[in-house]
Amino acid sequence: MKSFLVIGVGRFGRHLCKKLYELGYDVMAIDRNEDCIEQVLPYTLNSMIGDSTKVEFIKSIGVSNFDSCFVAIGDDFQTSLETTSLLSECGAKYVVSRASRDTQAKFLLKNGADEVVYPERQLAEWSAIRYSSNNISNYIELPGENSIFECKVPKSWEGKTVLELDIRKKYKVNIMAIKKGDSWYMTITPQIKFEKDQDIMVYGADKYLEKFLHFDSSNFTTEEEAKDND
Repeated sequence: MKSFLVIGVGRFGRHLCKKLYELGYDVMAIDRNEDCIEQVLPYTLNSMIGDSTKVEFIKSIGVSNFDSCFVAIGDDFQTSLETTSLLSECGAKYVVSRASRDTQAKFLLKNGADEVVYPERQLAEWSAIRYSSNNISNYIELPGENSIFECKVPKSWEGKTVLELDIRKKYKVNIMAIKKGDSWYMTITPQIKFEKDQDIMVYGADKYLEKFLHFDSSNFTTEEEAKDND
């Protein structure tokens, strides 16, 4: 079973611990604040009050035993930077650090972070895309400027098959799954016919998805439909 270390259990760190726990992983939490530690006790295998900028304390944890270490400190960048550096020096396998600005990310990556996350920015981007259309249900950003959208079938696709639409060649995107009732079907054959108000998962490079997904606050259309409406 994978195990994770979360340092800094404010709102972001607390939600991170809770989700990792719900996914069935072992979680250890560290924070200077006793009240914060008490709030994550139900979601952690072990929790400690301590100063993550002290090398003796970091060494005592055995950071090399965790699959990933999260530095979720958001209110003190100096502490976050020192903690990130110490984790790397003490043999952490993979360090993910929180940042709020690009300048912070640069320092973190130069001082031991393997990856940087922007919780506020990523949530804002997700919310903007998710709620800019009534027909987009979900959005997942992937590495390498790729994404997955969960959305309704375009009106021009209703009653047509994957083969008829020639989706991959025409739009340069892939249909990953189609929802029927409460179940998702991952096996997409050329003979599958799209139905009205059906949910689909679309995967592709962002530059092609942007062309494919023409939407506003009330409508969702393909690029082809948008041109027809002009």
